[in-house]
Amino acid sequence: MSRTVGEHTADPCPRCFVHAVRPGEPTAVGGCDVVGYLCDRCAHAWTRPVEDDLDVYDIVRVDLTDATLYGTVWQMDADRVLVRGTSGEWLRWVERWRVIVY
Repeated sequence: MSRTVGEHTADPCPRCFVHAVRPGEPTAVGGCDVVGYLCDRCAHAWTRPVEDDLDVYDIVRVDLTDATLYGTVWQMDADRVLVRGTSGEWLRWVERWRVIVY
């Protein structure tokens, strides 16, 4: 489970369990699209799969460089997702690799 740090979300490192804001990088491992992370404290690297089974109305978390947003999938393209804010106050297209089903 993640915790909120200001406008960012901090997830713990699976090795040292230190919470920190970590930007992910899209990459591929074994032909699968994944997001790679690196812990600044212990140098552990890990990945998570890019969500490929998103549906309209899924509740999601969007990890941006400068903020973490929570909302609902409103529309999808092959490489991007339109996310609507929880109260409908915003709509934003984001890259699919930034979206995590919440």
